[in-house]
Amino acid sequence: MDGNRMTGHGVDGTPSVTLLRDRLASGALDALALVDSYIKRIEAREPQVGAWAWFDPEFARAQARTLDAHRRAGRPLGRLHGLPVALKDVIDTQRIPTENGCAQDAGRVPLRDAFVVERLRKEGAILMGKTVTTELAFMQPGKTVNPHNLAHTPGGSSQGSAAAVADGMVPLAIGTQTGGSVIRPASFCGVAGYKPSFRLFPTVGVKTYSWSLDTVGFFAATVPDVALLAALISGRP
Repeated sequence: MDGNRMTGHGVDGTPSVTLLRDRLASGALDALALVDSYIKRIEAREPQVGAWAWFDPEFARAQARTLDAHRRAGRPLGRLHGLPVALKDVIDTQRIPTENGCAQDAGRVPLRDAFVVERLRKEGAILMGKTVTTELAFMQPGKTVNPHNLAHTPGGSSQGSAAAVADGMVPLAIGTQTGGSVIRPASFCGVAGYKPSFRLFPTVGVKTYSWSLDTVGFFAATVPDVALLAALISGRP
């Protein structure tokens, strides 16, 4: 990575989240420049991979501009300042569609953020968009394919989140798991996936499938990156 330019995409070429976070916090890298680099990748690859259920480049850029202004003004920065994060489309996002991969929920826009989204906003993350889920996080697959082989499945149900990270469209993503919906797509797509202990993270604002099994989960290119995301969302140092 050179100045405000980010080079390399995918698991083997993407800079570590820790490096990105430190450069964003120091001002060596603008959030807008980082977001623009990911937007360029999404626009180039989304027609083939189909990872996104909802994506608006200007929505992402507006967040980045606000965060850059905060940093330049010397205001306190969150610990995920300027880092783009994708969210599985069963996780409620205020004023952003959350349609659960289901035609009956088309146009559904929640009034409140899920707990995990509140934490992301508090820590200064950029909500990059909503990623494809299997219908109602169950069996019916979505449009996403495996970015390493477009003829193969990315796994389910957090397929869009895993594929977006694997293809270098976003450095971090959040999904959910009831049976194997984080660890399976992470394995299929070749990224790090973390399914926390049950109830370690509140599932408030996440579509309910099974109260006794539902768990929020995390994706990144590497184990240290996914561990960092989970630690900061949990409130740990």
